[in-house]
Amino acid sequence: MEERVVKIAAVFMVIFTVITSVTLFYLPSFHAWEIAGQEEQAAQQNQDTSHMDMVDLTGGEQAAVEEEITFPQQLRIALPEGVTESDVTIMNQYVTQTVDILFPGADEDYLYHYPIIGRSNNIDNLTFESERGQGVIEITLDKVLEVQPTFEEGYLYMDFISPHDIYDKVVVIDAGHGGNMPGAFIKGHYEKDIDLAIVLQLKQIFEENPDNNIGVYYTRVDDTNPSFEERVGLANKAEADLFISVHNNSTVSGKTSSINGTAVMYDELKEDTGHGTKELAQICVDEVSAILGSRNRGIINGNEIYIIRNSEVPVALIEVGFMTNPTELENLSSTDYQRKTAQGIYNAIMRAFQEGF
Repeated sequence: MEERVVKIAAVFMVIFTVITSVTLFYLPSFHAWEIAGQEEQAAQQNQDTSHMDMVDLTGGEQAAVEEEITFPQQLRIALPEGVTESDVTIMNQYVTQTVDILFPGADEDYLYHYPIIGRSNNIDNLTFESERGQGVIEITLDKVLEVQPTFEEGYLYMDFISPHDIYDKVVVIDAGHGGNMPGAFIKGHYEKDIDLAIVLQLKQIFEENPDNNIGVYYTRVDDTNPSFEERVGLANKAEADLFISVHNNSTVSGKTSSINGTAVMYDELKEDTGHGTKELAQICVDEVSAILGSRNRGIINGNEIYIIRNSEVPVALIEVGFMTNPTELENLSSTDYQRKTAQGIYNAIMRAFQEGF
C-alpha cells in the first residue's frame, strides 16, 4: 500500500488565525520550515490513518512546532530508530531534478513521529510515501543540484550544491532519440542505438581521463526517452557551459544514397557572441569530421529544432553520418568508429574550453 503523506508546493500562505494543530509548516527562501504532525489530527481527518491522502498546509502560533535551526545544512531528516547510513539509499535524478531517499522502518505515520526541518529556496515539492514499511521521500528541486549527505546521531543532513560550486565547467551530453522514439531505422539498425553507443563511448573517455574541474551530465545512458523539455531542461537548469546532442542523419526518403558526411546544427537566431552556439557547432564539425575522415558538411541552421531553440546555453547538435549511406552505416555500426566519434566530440569539448567557452 502506497500512501502519499506530504506535498509541499512553492506556495506562500497568509496565515493570521490560530489553528488547532499542524502537520507541515513552510516559509519562503532561507527561512525555517518544518514538517511535523500529531496523530490526533490524523484521527480528525480520517478515522483510518492508512487512508490519509495529504496533510494540511496550516500554521499559527499554537500549531507551529518550535525548534531553532542550529545545523548548517539545508535539510534535516530524522531517521526511524535503528536505521543507519547503510540502510539509506539516495538517488539524484538529474534529468527530472528529483532526489529520492529510501529507508526502512517508515510506516504511513512516519512524519508524525519524525519531523523534517530545514531551509532551502530550491525545493519545489516534497512528498512522502510508505509501502510495506519502506519509506520514500521525494524532493523536487527547481534546478540541477548535487546532494551532499551527512549522517549523524540518527539524522540525515542534506546540502544542495550548485554544480558550478563543484566544477569549473559543466557539460550536458544528449544521446538522441531512445525508447519508443527510435529515430531512423535502416537495414536493421536503429538510430537511437548508435547515438547511445557513441555517448557511452564518450562517457568512458571522460572516465578514463578524470578531470575534477569538469562536470558531465547525461540526458540518458540507457534505452529511455526523456522529453525534449527534460533534455534541454537539464542543460538550462545545470547552467551548463556546453550542451551537445548526438544524432545521425538519413535521406528524407530513407532509401540508400551516396550522400554522406558530418554536419552540425546550431541556432542561427542566437546572437553571435564569439563563444556561442555557432562557434561551438563549427568546433564540433571540424573535430569530428577530422578524426573520422568524413566529409565536412559544415554547420546548418537548426532553430526549428526544439532543444536547439530553447537552449539557454551554447548548443550543438551533431549529425555524425548518414545511415542511408551503406559505407557510413557500416562504419557507424562498428565499435571502433563509435569510439573515434566519441573521441572527436571529446576533442571538441576540450578545444571549446581552451578557446574560452
